[in-house]
Amino acid sequence: MSNDRNSLNNEERRVIIDKGTEHPFTGQYTDFIEGGVYLCKQCNAPLYTSQHKFQSSCGWPSFDDEIDGAVKREMDSDGQRTEILCAHCDGHLGHVFEGEMLTDKNLRHCVNSVSLKFMSSDELKKEDQTIQSAYFAGGCFWGVEHLMNQQDGVVSVASGYMGGETENPSYEQVCSKTTGHLEVVEVSYYPEQVSFETLTKLFFEIHDPTQSDGQGPDIGSQYLSAIFYQTDEEKQVSEKLIEILEGNGLKIATQLLPLSTFWKAEDYHQDYYQKNGQQPYCHQYERRF
Repeated sequence: MSNDRNSLNNEERRVIIDKGTEHPFTGQYTDFIEGGVYLCKQCNAPLYTSQHKFQSSCGWPSFDDEIDGAVKREMDSDGQRTEILCAHCDGHLGHVFEGEMLTDKNLRHCVNSVSLKFMSSDELKKEDQTIQSAYFAGGCFWGVEHLMNQQDGVVSVASGYMGGETENPSYEQVCSKTTGHLEVVEVSYYPEQVSFETLTKLFFEIHDPTQSDGQGPDIGSQYLSAIFYQTDEEKQVSEKLIEILEGNGLKIATQLLPLSTFWKAEDYHQDYYQKNGQQPYCHQYERRF
């Protein structure tokens, strides 16, 4: 991604250069939910990922974390608030607040939408070859997606289907157990921030890899546990971790399967728990390594 300065319109200059504030509940990204990265509107530097964003109902986009080194802080001239700026170009983003107890991180970056430019995961992959993807099946994709999204270094997680015969299957077709597909998540991540091995360890710790007929109360072939590997290295890493778990007395049911076509699921499945304000019903973290 280029870090050249972009031309700004009058409203963008008022906010980014002159440190203004857009009117509440008017910004493009206030209630926006999609997997990807938020860039600086002025210089294209990555600032926040979609898993940092949360709904605060404050009237502006809110984030409870930032990409390491992307945002700098300065005290306002009146000494009352802490301004946040793009660390690359000094463009004004908004202000940061602590102590509101809105998320576990107890932090809120209150950012003007006009200071941001969003890029989806697919757009990022076209521009930034450092982003890689990993593919995991661990029961209902809603829960796996939700918990994988919380890992630092993950750009986005998409729910979908893999491993079957039917092209571009629907949810209803997959649930009929006639297509051979599993519910799978596509985890897009920065390999310099998180490794495939770390993601695979997390995968084994957020579902029950010993269950052979589904996951929790979700029984059926579409809910089986599997890792779809892309390279010999990914397969070897997965085999090593399974060996460790079985050495600790677990009988692992997770299949290792070669990568096949990933079909993205319907829009209503994406970011399901975030959209509905719920928590996973059959996935939870259990330390195994």
